[in-house]
Amino acid sequence: MKRAWGVVLLVGAGLLVGGCTEGEESFEERASYALGLDIGNNVKQLQAELDLEELVEGLLDVLNDREPDMTRQEVQQVLTEFFAKTREDNARRAAESTERNMQEGEAFLAENRTKDGVTETASGLQYTVLEQGDGPSPVAADRVTVHYEGRLLDGTVFDSSYERNEPTTFGLSGVIPGWTEGVQLMSVGSKFRFFIPSNLAYGPQGAGQDIGPNATLIFEVELLGIEQ
Repeated sequence: MKRAWGVVLLVGAGLLVGGCTEGEESFEERASYALGLDIGNNVKQLQAELDLEELVEGLLDVLNDREPDMTRQEVQQVLTEFFAKTREDNARRAAESTERNMQEGEAFLAENRTKDGVTETASGLQYTVLEQGDGPSPVAADRVTVHYEGRLLDGTVFDSSYERNEPTTFGLSGVIPGWTEGVQLMSVGSKFRFFIPSNLAYGPQGAGQDIGPNATLIFEVELLGIEQ
């Protein structure tokens, strides 16, 4: 792997770039870059507003054995206050996101149920038939093999077996309720589009970084086979 690179520090909205060399990267260079990525990911997960220039300054003070601008006691006090504020801010944002996602999902489903070709079940699951197969249909105790793509209401794809070019096999009793119910409506060879309200998906807890709390999800599912 070759690239021209030097010390790159993100400062505010600009880049401060040190002297660059070109050639094979040494192990120390690769390890240093990997460590930088790891530190960056950890800081990003805090979801806090930070002054990047001061963050880099503190890092360099430690690495260069310079006298810091804070005493150890001041550092502990500031960090205690910082993490408390970060928890409060994240909790507030989560509550706002939960309510916003619920309202957006309800509005989407209310409009969607009026469209031609959309069927709604008693549970609130909505679906359209894209292709109708002529094979058998599974029951909840079966394992099925499917191709699928999952999207958020804004069109963001958060998971796709098509992108991996590999179908997925799973037990119908071990997935979200919208899948357990919906796939049983299909026959082998069918392809459906499911519109899954949050209570039949991941609910207020969401899933991972992409699926927020109370998110309504859209799945296109192609039923390839059944294992009893």
